Amino acid sequence: MQIGMIGLGKMGANMARRLMADGHECVGYDVSPENVKNLSQYGADTAASLSELIQKLTGPRVIWCMVPAGEITENLIAELSELVDENDIIIDGGNSLYKDDVRRAGLLAEKNIRYVDVGTSGGVWGVERGYCLMIGGDKATVDYLNPVFQTLAPGKGEIEATPGRENMQSTAEDGYLHCGPAGSGHFVKMIHNGIEYGMMMAYAEGFDILRNANSKELPEELQFDLDLKDIAEVWRRGSVVGSWLLDLTAISLAEDPELEGYSGHVADSGEGRWTVQAAIDEAVPANVLTAALFARFRSRQGNTFAEKMLSAMRKQFGGHVEKK
Repeated sequence: MQIGMIGLGKMGANMARRLMADGHECVGYDVSPENVKNLSQYGADTAASLSELIQKLTGPRVIWCMVPAGEITENLIAELSELVDENDIIIDGGNSLYKDDVRRAGLLAEKNIRYVDVGTSGGVWGVERGYCLMIGGDKATVDYLNPVFQTLAPGKGEIEATPGRENMQSTAEDGYLHCGPAGSGHFVKMIHNGIEYGMMMAYAEGFDILRNANSKELPEELQFDLDLKDIAEVWRRGSVVGSWLLDLTAISLAEDPELEGYSGHVADSGEGRWTVQAAIDEAVPANVLTAALFARFRSRQGNTFAEKMLSAMRKQFGGHVEKK
């Protein structure tokens, strides 16, 4: 398929590269000329403006927006809505609030412009590993975009099939899923990121306890000088707590055992807050996810090894660099 990719940063450029490697035609645009130049080196057609990108795409146009959530995404989609034609498709692959998707889809539908929200997980590793995609939108449009989703998703790979799913027909096993109408894709991604906060916090606190096992406040016979990088490595192999986050933790500790390159200032990109708000709206207790979110707030007032661990994991999976 032909697809326009707007936003050629850490995620967008890699997604365009993965699409092109599988035979799709990409036209890229970014406000940064350097980002545009970098993608062109991989064979992509590029545009110097939104209007030029629109002109280079044939109808029905497919335009994937991969820019920061919030005002930037809002303004971009509003501008695109004045440039595209009826039946064109605008995809928001960022981390927008699902309520914004529902509103945008309604406004664009009045102009007969189709809208799809795609929660995208995979970080800077996705160009090789593929991206887990959580999709919201009407079925006909999502089905039309299936070749794009098939390429971006990781596929079945070497992951064993889940017992009991033998007769279930779903793309979930390929790493992408049509979750429901507009907004549902980002809703599922929001909860995904809320869970991620909790998992990261559990690893971070655990490694902080391991690191302080040699505290002089403990009886001498109960003091242990533990090698955290080796513990992370052994847990990767056969342990029930094994995960990709643990893989990234092991990388971080191998590179910097004391995490001296991190201050421990842990940012949050919004989804954790929205997850807690959704729990409040639904009257669902979310003790772990709420505590993990508040721990990130606390990290900005003084830092522990656990918070350095969180910051290290964020850099590994998403290329998130601490603010100075």
